[in-house]
Amino acid sequence: MNIHEYQGKEILASYGVRVQRGIVANSPVEAVAAAKQLTTETGTSWYVVKAQIHAGGRGKGGGVKLAKGIDKVEGVASEIIGMQLITPQTSAEGKKVHKVLIAEDVYYPGESETSEFYVSVLLNRATGRNMIMYSTEGGMDIEDVAEHTPHLIFTEEIDPAVGLQGFQARRVAFNLGLSGNAFKEMVKFIDALYKAYIGSDASMFEINPVLKTSDNKILAVDAKVNIDDNALYRQKAYAEMRDILEENPIEVEAKEVGLNYVDLDGTVGCMVNGAGLAMATMDLIKYAGFEPANFLDVGGTADAKRVETAFRIILKDPNVKAILINIFGGIVRCDRVAQGVVDAYKNMGDAIKVPIIVRLQGTNAEIAKELIDNSGMPILSAVQFQEAADQVQAALS
Repeated sequence: MNIHEYQGKEILASYGVRVQRGIVANSPVEAVAAAKQLTTETGTSWYVVKAQIHAGGRGKGGGVKLAKGIDKVEGVASEIIGMQLITPQTSAEGKKVHKVLIAEDVYYPGESETSEFYVSVLLNRATGRNMIMYSTEGGMDIEDVAEHTPHLIFTEEIDPAVGLQGFQARRVAFNLGLSGNAFKEMVKFIDALYKAYIGSDASMFEINPVLKTSDNKILAVDAKVNIDDNALYRQKAYAEMRDILEENPIEVEAKEVGLNYVDLDGTVGCMVNGAGLAMATMDLIKYAGFEPANFLDVGGTADAKRVETAFRIILKDPNVKAILINIFGGIVRCDRVAQGVVDAYKNMGDAIKVPIIVRLQGTNAEIAKELIDNSGMPILSAVQFQEAADQVQAALS
């Protein structure tokens, strides 16, 4: 589950991580009130107005702006709230901004130059261990750093049996070129950041940039946080941070009815049982010369009600020109699935206006094919994988 920057900072602060302080606002008027409160609490006189969407690269799309005075805040907030923000991590349509974070200015002058670093904590799937990834090149896309200057990216793997050790946190601070109070601050920062990652059941904490201020404090200027969905049953407070306005509405609806659905950009809708078969079906569609419109795993049950629900979810996408149903009948018999498809088609009447191709394999597959072929419904049936691909190609050609 993705959460907003301000929510990620709330988690960090609760574990003792120093963060750039800010107050969230839902309107330009609230933004001004937030700025006034922030001045009272921090003394700041400049304000960073930051769009709150679930995507990185907000500054490149005009979603992060500096208001040089309280009188500038309302105007800047008006420019950002309501905009369709397009970043390298959004679709071509972008995402609508519903709220902004009014944050304190932390780039104030002082005894030394400010420095920006990149720090993230995530799972190294190759080794099965958590790792801290960090770089002196903060404020930049880490992908660009990895491509052009990979020697500037460091990693620190953590043994799960003992956790993060003090010498590892000190090594991070040393490799970042810090000394004196900034060195000590970074050691504390890394220790608290790792505790936040473990304690919140996160799958990723990405802080870009981590800032060394002009008075040698270390703080998180940004926070990109993903919480593991599988842990939300024991993280009730974090589960409430979910913002469905940031999610695809069709995916939200599918989740509510128990379907595993991911919206894609193609024209062939997929209804499959099992994630592995679903991935293979998407490959099948691509080999046929088309693009899948979705990933949809109906699970182990495919009765008429569930099939009908899946049909309605798929057809909410106006780009769908055909639907391929690919079911392996192991636990569930193919003839029952076939009857479910026929019944669902009858129940939906004229709502289905695209070709339906059904490929059933496994227990009673031949009986299932006969059921579909003799149903009187305009449903194309197949038994073999290639046969299904040919049916898709013929239906869309």
